[in-house]
Amino acid sequence: MRGGNWIASLDPCYHEFNMNKYILLTLVVALSSSQLISTELTRAIYISEPMLLTKPRFEQIFNEARQVKIDTFIVDMNRPSEAYASQIRKIKDAKLRYVARVVMFPGGGNAEQIHSKNYWENKYRLVESAIAYGADEIQLDYIRYASKNRPSHQNAMDVHEVIKWFKAKLAPQNIPLQIDVFGIAAKGESLYIGQDLRLFAESVDVMCPMTYPSHFEPFLPHFKAPYKAMKELLTDLNRQFNSQLPFRVNPYIEMYNYHYTMNDAQRQDYIRAQIQAAQDTGADGWYAWSPGNNYKTLFQVLKADDAKGTRREAMPLRKAKSETPLSLLDTPLWSKYL
Repeated sequence: MRGGNWIASLDPCYHEFNMNKYILLTLVVALSSSQLISTELTRAIYISEPMLLTKPRFEQIFNEARQVKIDTFIVDMNRPSEAYASQIRKIKDAKLRYVARVVMFPGGGNAEQIHSKNYWENKYRLVESAIAYGADEIQLDYIRYASKNRPSHQNAMDVHEVIKWFKAKLAPQNIPLQIDVFGIAAKGESLYIGQDLRLFAESVDVMCPMTYPSHFEPFLPHFKAPYKAMKELLTDLNRQFNSQLPFRVNPYIEMYNYHYTMNDAQRQDYIRAQIQAAQDTGADGWYAWSPGNNYKTLFQVLKADDAKGTRREAMPLRKAKSETPLSLLDTPLWSKYL
């Protein structure tokens, strides 16, 4: 039972409320509370399948990640194998969470793919393998039309049919469904790629917006103000639902900005600003994205901040005044920056 002291709500005039009942109720409350999802922020890193299968390198990342309290590994699921399963067992044996990332439509889908149940079923075979290996949650990436697609409200409806189909498969197994969405979708419906968070909400357990400062024009101001860029997007996502989000939010953060070079200190500040924005807007955690799985700077940030005791707990997403609107490009042109 969330957000209510139901013992205190009992009629105070009920004088025959005996001690045995009180003890029983107290035990129920204690047991219920112990099963609630922790409010501690999720800390996750993305691991590519080749990295997972490169044992010496993965062993290094795995050990370093545990030292800074990374609690979730988002791992590509492309080719099921015993070698893959063995590495996942290592994650599970350490009591860490394994989220299987399945790329639905590489580069964005076309109409034939998005309407093809045979195509969906082929992708679901990967999901089945991930579940057999112990996946705690399934994450669908590239769950969208290609950016060059013709703009239409129908696009999001088409994509939603795919999401609903996967949700119907996973729900009976109690496996939560995550989807990755463009940062632009936090502002509202994206007509080209077919992502509409309000439409998708009923079929999604976790929304993972890619709120990368490097993906928005003008590039230099967003590079210089990563906190502001990310905070505004997450605030706008919250505003779409009047601060009553029906799903968890774990935004992706980027480890570098590919438009500009940074020294180590600047990269630390860049990463720290994004984490701070996620915390200050009440996200449930964050997912670190590095295609090459280079997390040295992230681990430095977490180690330093944990030593200072700056780690925070999740807070409910709340309303906030919007900053100056970002110049978001919901056009095919935007795709070249992804």
